[in-house]
Amino acid sequence: MRALDGIRVLDLTRLLPGAYATLLLADLGAEVIKIEDPHGGDGMRSLRSHPDGRHPYFERLNRNKRSVTLDLRIPEAAAVLDALAARADVFVDSFRPSTARRLRVDPEMIRSRHPHLVCASISGFGRSGPYVERAAHDINYQALAGLLRPPALPGPLVGDIGSAMQAAMRIVAALFERTRTGFGSVVDVSIHQAASEWSMFPATQDLASACYNIYETADGQWLALGALESKFWKGFCERIERPELIALQHAPEPERTRVLDEVRAVLRTRTCAEWLQRFGGDDVCLTEIHTPEQAIADPHARATSADAGSSPAPALGADTDAVLEHAGIDAGARTSLRASGVI
Repeated sequence: MRALDGIRVLDLTRLLPGAYATLLLADLGAEVIKIEDPHGGDGMRSLRSHPDGRHPYFERLNRNKRSVTLDLRIPEAAAVLDALAARADVFVDSFRPSTARRLRVDPEMIRSRHPHLVCASISGFGRSGPYVERAAHDINYQALAGLLRPPALPGPLVGDIGSAMQAAMRIVAALFERTRTGFGSVVDVSIHQAASEWSMFPATQDLASACYNIYETADGQWLALGALESKFWKGFCERIERPELIALQHAPEPERTRVLDEVRAVLRTRTCAEWLQRFGGDDVCLTEIHTPEQAIADPHARATSADAGSSPAPALGADTDAVLEHAGIDAGARTSLRASGVI
């Protein structure tokens, strides 16, 4: 039995932050019902990179979920959504506040009819402040948070992933609180705020030195060294046969640059495989740098992948009839809703 077995989540989110948040809940055992627009569904479905029209990002983010189509712009959709909400525990959206109100899915509106629900809203700038209605994506949140270093583009989507993890954690906390109070609550997550929190901690550039850097090898491959602790740096220097560098781990300039250049020169004398074999099982925090394809094929990643044993992402609307029937909407009503374009 998993922690969230028996918990039902209505997922009205689009794209990465909401999809990853509800994926984390699904991996904990929750039944996640993905509510999608009948006209194309989640925008990530339109990313085509495989001949079969399915995108690996969408597949990975939406495994272990069910898909129901519902056009929230049609007034008759409200009754269908209410029927689903009455049987759910968590309600998640990723709309801007004004859009949520227009579609009648604002957390306060939903909880006024369903006080047992935990309603989570994942939006760009939260539900208050001067930027709440601004359109933005991860690159914009990172820019405003002071994380970008022009002219380089951002690397990982720290705002999107960070906000998703915050949302999942707060939803679980709110479910725990409900066991004590009997009532749900509102969870408000700002992607901008999640990105801003990364600026509170040192960036890699602030740590960079010979003991914390990346190095090219003789065959054009790369190694990453994270020997911050003195014991790791000592072991590394001994293994590359440069014991005189041990005492210079935190040397100021110009020695700092000289040490870095010397380590670079040493590591270029052997191939990546030769260095890994030379270090063997030594604890010095040295690893090869994977390409994305290599990262997926890595034996540890394969052995611990959450994808194992999971169900694939659903086709658009694949579960509409089954889920609505469970919510008390009979076949005749579903036929009518389908004819009017609601589902």
